[in-house]
Amino acid sequence: MENERGHGGPTMRLSVMMFLQFFVWGAWFATLGLCLGSNELGAFSGGAYGSAPIGAMIAPLFLGLIADRFFPSQIVMGVLFLIGGALLLAIPNAAAAGNGELMVWLMIGNMLTYMPTLGLANSVAFSHLDRIAFPKVRVWGTIGWIAAGLVVGILGWSAKFSMFYLAGAASLVLGAFSFVLPHTPAPAKGEPVNLRALLMVDAFGLFKRPAFAVFMICSMLICVPLAYYYGLTSNYLQNTGFLQPASTMTIGQMSEIIFMLLIPFFFRRLGVKWMILVGMLAWVARYLLFAFGAPDQIVWMLFLGVALHGICYDFFFVTGFMYTDKVAPKKVRSQAQSMLVFFTQGIGMYVGYAIAFGVMYQVPSKLFGMNVDFSGWGGGVSGFVPLEAQIKGIRGAEESSFLQQLGQMFSMDMPDGVDPDLLTSTMEQWKEFWILPALIAGGIAVLFFLSFWDKIRVADADEEDVAEAASPDEKSVV
Repeated sequence: MENERGHGGPTMRLSVMMFLQFFVWGAWFATLGLCLGSNELGAFSGGAYGSAPIGAMIAPLFLGLIADRFFPSQIVMGVLFLIGGALLLAIPNAAAAGNGELMVWLMIGNMLTYMPTLGLANSVAFSHLDRIAFPKVRVWGTIGWIAAGLVVGILGWSAKFSMFYLAGAASLVLGAFSFVLPHTPAPAKGEPVNLRALLMVDAFGLFKRPAFAVFMICSMLICVPLAYYYGLTSNYLQNTGFLQPASTMTIGQMSEIIFMLLIPFFFRRLGVKWMILVGMLAWVARYLLFAFGAPDQIVWMLFLGVALHGICYDFFFVTGFMYTDKVAPKKVRSQAQSMLVFFTQGIGMYVGYAIAFGVMYQVPSKLFGMNVDFSGWGGGVSGFVPLEAQIKGIRGAEESSFLQQLGQMFSMDMPDGVDPDLLTSTMEQWKEFWILPALIAGGIAVLFFLSFWDKIRVADADEEDVAEAASPDEKSVV
């Protein structure tokens, strides 16, 4: 195997890989809701948003096995991005024809090819970098997401299906580029294929380590409140008077870059447990800021809630990727990373979207093929639509240029003429709405604090990995 770990050789290529990977996703997912609503396809929002967690749940079960046993990881990534790019390029035509069902299926197909690459990219990076250097490469993924949003804004495609052409083209470029990534052979090549491997039983064996089991369960659960943020924060900011909610939300990605680069500093001082716990507590703080900032639209509380995204995401998820790579035996690391995506971006986000949209709109949600009613979990935000209509009606339909939108990133102004009774009642509804994810995140933080005990050092050299993996319970105390 090509061994460039710890040297500068692969860093540039791995950074480009991360940049393009998240550029592809950020080019269409960030403003998907706005695009669907503006093109009379809002009824398909649930299925469209659900494409990501469905892809995360299904694809790793099969493609993680292929990456581990048959083909080099970078080759698998190349093929997946080429197929995914073709599917993305087909979405605008389906949408233009008003065929929402086909559009959703194309999105699901794309996510079936995209989601496995999250684990594959991590496996490629960890194979050629010291773990403590991983954040310096991963940060380029966040930069790619921000860059995609800026390009879409400059082109005026935020509410147009043309953004899928940009995403599709980027996917094809990354597909071709993947073939020149550092060679990362299948770690279990030549071993017989069996049902245990097909169902990722080897990776599930890590649950024998009590600390890892607690980590994985809490990772899945914390994604329930995460779905609230991704799915409905832009709606909330619009109701509270922000001029450009989409631009305002990029503050979260900008803070993500800062904290990504600080991860090595905090890792050495806090360790795995406290890094993850701080990330969880940041989620609690975010939703409490949203809740108690709603009644009077307190600007600093709402800005701070968005800016906390850097700690919320980096301290939990990036730390989690590094912890998983350390704990997993070398032969199942790709499966272990895919399993982490399965539980977090898959099950956790899928359930989270069902709860968030079910409570928000007070309608039954589709959950694993069944109608499930979460409306009793909260009163919903029935004032959202009429308040949004009033705000838009008073402000007018004039579109801002990209530079104007960028300048309005920090602008918040509730226009004169909005019905004060409607504003008051809607903000009270938003307050109640955000309390639930705060309570969920708080409960998970308490569970993690009491249950997770692991003295493993993520920054240790690889020579120690085998010994630790062979005795998974020796350094785990519950």
